[in-house]
Amino acid sequence: MDTRRLEMLLELSELGSMREVADELGVTTSTVSQQLAMLARDVHVPLLEPDGRRVRLTPAGRRLATHAVTILAAVEAARMDLDPDSEPVGEVRVASFASAARRHLLPLVTQLADTAPKLHLVMREHEPAEALDLLARDRVDLALVYDYNLAPHRLPDSVHAAAIDTTRWGLGVPAGTDTTGSAAAVFRRFRDGEWIVNSRNTADDEVVRTIAALADFTPRITHRADSLELVQDLIAAGLGVGLLPAAMPAVPGVDITALHDPAVTLRSYVVTRRGRESWAPVALLLRLLTPAIRR
Repeated sequence: MDTRRLEMLLELSELGSMREVADELGVTTSTVSQQLAMLARDVHVPLLEPDGRRVRLTPAGRRLATHAVTILAAVEAARMDLDPDSEPVGEVRVASFASAARRHLLPLVTQLADTAPKLHLVMREHEPAEALDLLARDRVDLALVYDYNLAPHRLPDSVHAAAIDTTRWGLGVPAGTDTTGSAAAVFRRFRDGEWIVNSRNTADDEVVRTIAALADFTPRITHRADSLELVQDLIAAGLGVGLLPAAMPAVPGVDITALHDPAVTLRSYVVTRRGRESWAPVALLLRLLTPAIRR
């Protein structure tokens, strides 16, 4: 049923004449008559009957007018919910890799409690491929994902993405190791050693193989771990070397050296389904995340 026709029916039930309905809605009387006739055909029930020179609603018409109150209210509520200028309410689902969740999402919880108390943030920890799959299947509303400058990821055209952060990465090595020279020179010192990469994403793997190729060797990737803390523990235990954030505090027994020529940069993005960025809860998160991260 066309909601515009329901609105005309409801107005007729309240005003009593098609002319008054036409004046109220800014259309012609013939338009009101035609639209109500089409509504009657839609529902396969007569909605109007003659009443002298005027018309009145049939019992079925009155029942449908009663339903129209609820239907139109629900439609208006949906419009308000989707209005980017409306108050953000309800639940917004976010998938994020762990470090972005700690660094960017958790600080928002307190802020949202003050600025949008009716909005509930639901977080799920996922690697980029997992988060983008959830986004494509409408299981989450927003995703924080990453790639590397040496392992770029092409996002699908179906999403809206905004770059939010860059972080220099380095190589975690046993403490006291000589790390002078270019990235290829540093990697070459571990050509016969074991390497540690991420277990749920291929980006680390691609970066390690790219720089190792510059150093003319193929890395022996033995261990896979998602936790950066676990990667450090593996390095400290002498089980290999692996990529780590250059600014990450190193545990005893580990040095983290920044890489250059080429540098390794992790790039973070906030991603949502195209068109969803105007939904009030998502729009609010985008506003809160992007300027704060840029500062």
